[in-house]
Amino acid sequence: MTAAYVAFEGERRIAAGDLGEIARAAKALLDKRKDAAILIFDGNTSGVIDIDFRGSIDEVLTRLPKPDVPATETAAEPVAIPRGPGRPKLGVVAREVTLLPRHWDWLAQQKGGASVAIRRLVDEARRVSEDKDRIRHAQEAAYRFMSAMAGNRPHFEEAIRALFAPDRARFEKLIAEWPADIRDHTAELAGRAFRGEVTTG
Repeated sequence: MTAAYVAFEGERRIAAGDLGEIARAAKALLDKRKDAAILIFDGNTSGVIDIDFRGSIDEVLTRLPKPDVPATETAAEPVAIPRGPGRPKLGVVAREVTLLPRHWDWLAQQKGGASVAIRRLVDEARRVSEDKDRIRHAQEAAYRFMSAMAGNRPHFEEAIRALFAPDRARFEKLIAEWPADIRDHTAELAGRAFRGEVTTG
């Protein structure tokens, strides 16, 4: 399971966990060594997180970026479900669909009728698309981290090509001599692309 956030100081991973844990570890290191260069990454996207480390740890924690709140939690009023055809209690709502006659003819021949066939087609399309989207997001996350932390490492460009190929065996061979913490986190991120699955922290 990938940590929600990961912090590196140079080649060394210094912390992994929620943003509060990361901030505490980074602040403790910065208090010891003012010149420490720390990069904090979102564990899922590898986006770099900016934290203002001025002042006490309590002041730092109060300034931490707030996590995104799903839109369903921010809505002031519940969304009204339109009344009319369909089965609103089950989440089935009727809406207009415009098709050519040949499409209606084909749907009419399907088991369960047009509505069942359309739902089945949409679910299948979503499944195929979601698999591709997960792989793409995982590749992009690995690419961002590699670009930030390993852009000057041996075989960097070849490793990027292997990531997007995808060629797991070649990728792992190309990054094998990178510093251990960078190599291991890169492999973890890329592994999600090779498996075609993405887990959140």
